[in-house]
Parts: sequence; structure tokens; C-alpha cells
Amino acid sequence: MVDTAPSFPGATSVTLLDVYEDAGPDGLRGGSPHMHLASTECYVVIGGRGALHTVEPTGVRETELREGSVVWFTPGTIHRAVNHGELKVLVIMGNAGLPEAGDAVMTFPADIVADPERYAAAATLPQESVAVRAAAASLRRDLAVEGFLVIRDAAAAGDFGPLRAFHVAAAALVRERAGSWSDIVERGPVAQAAQSLDVTRAIAGGEATHLAGATVLRAAEPPAERGFGMCGRLRAYAVSEALVSP
Repeated sequence: MVDTAPSFPGATSVTLLDVYEDAGPDGLRGGSPHMHLASTECYVVIGGRGALHTVEPTGVRETELREGSVVWFTPGTIHRAVNHGELKVLVIMGNAGLPEAGDAVMTFPADIVADPERYAAAATLPQESVAVRAAAASLRRDLAVEGFLVIRDAAAAGDFGPLRAFHVAAAALVRERAGSWSDIVERGPVAQAAQSLDVTRAIAGGEATHLAGATVLRAAEPPAERGFGMCGRLRAYAVSEALVSP
């Protein structure tokens, strides 16, 4: 049976990610460094090994990733997934819908991030063959690594000016499209939290009619063809759309 179902727990999104295996300009294999302005992201490592390289207002960090690792990072954390060997991750993203609405900004050099047209040109992959898109994704990643290294090296030396400047520029870059984000949050996590409050209050008042709607839901299999994300090849589960009951 196909039915329109409540949002996935926490109004999150779920994506399978194979982290890029080709090397960037500094010799490290992996994805495009970037940050989210409003969403928390979680990695559940399901295979392989690697590391999460981050730049935060408190410093620079490298977090080991191995099978079974669960790591999450909050808005404003610049992160880079580094692949030490067949790194595969289940990505759980808070505020499902915000990343798709432009919540993420890659760490391109400062002059590109400051120019919306140049940023869009650098960030957009061509709608061509897989080989052409793969090559373009590598070039995009290399450009993001170039800007990331400037921010990271400065922060490692105790200079957080480039990081703060990137935060400001990224916020300015997404300001226009952020007008729709509050609606996404209202329909997702806010609505789900309000429903949970209604349920708990009803139970406390001696009413449990919601239990009559209990069911099991299953997401349809994600598409076989992997897309090109910032960190690697990905397959997203449609957990916020029609779900399939077993």
C-alpha cells in the first residue's frame, strides 16, 4: 500500500554517500569542503575508513571515521570528508529540505564566494554525461579545497579572520533564498514537535486515540543511479514523500 506518511523522525533526511576517491590538490582524497548555515549534519559510517577535517571558531580538528562511527556537526562548521579507503556513510541531515534549498556553501576562494554569479557558475555541475559530471565535480572540489586550505591554515595559526569573513560572505550569499527556509522548518521539525506535544498532552489527559493510527512505514529504495554531491556520490531516500507499507 502506498500512503502519504508523517515526516521521518526528527524531520530529517537520509542519504547513502560514497565519499569521492580521487585526490584533491593537496593529495588528500575526498569531498568538497563546505558548511551548512542552518542545519546539523550527522555521519553514520557504514564502511571503510577516513576522517572528518573541520574548522570551527575554536580551532582545527581531525576526527577519525571508521565503521560504526557516529559524528555530527552543527551549523557553521566547515567540514571536509577525507577518504582513506572505501569510505561509505549514511548521512542524516537535520531540517530536511534546507540543504536542497541552498543551506550549504562551499569554501571557494573569497573572491568567488563574494560574487553570487561566479559562485553559482563554480558550484553548478553540467547536465551532461556521467564522465563529464565526474570531471566537473572534481574541479569543483579542487576549488573548494583551495579556499579551505587558506581558512584552515590561518585558523591553525590562531588567525580566525578568514573563517569569520567566510561566515559573513556565506550568509550574504544565501540571504535572498533564505526567505523560504522558515516555511520549510515550520512544515518539518516545528510541525513534528507540535504533534508530539499534542500527543503527550493528550496522554496526560487520559486520551490516546492516536494509537489507532499505528503503522509500519518503509521508504522506497533510493534510485540506482548515484548523483554527484559535495562530498561524494549519493543516493537519497525519499523519506519525506510517499512511503511504502510492507
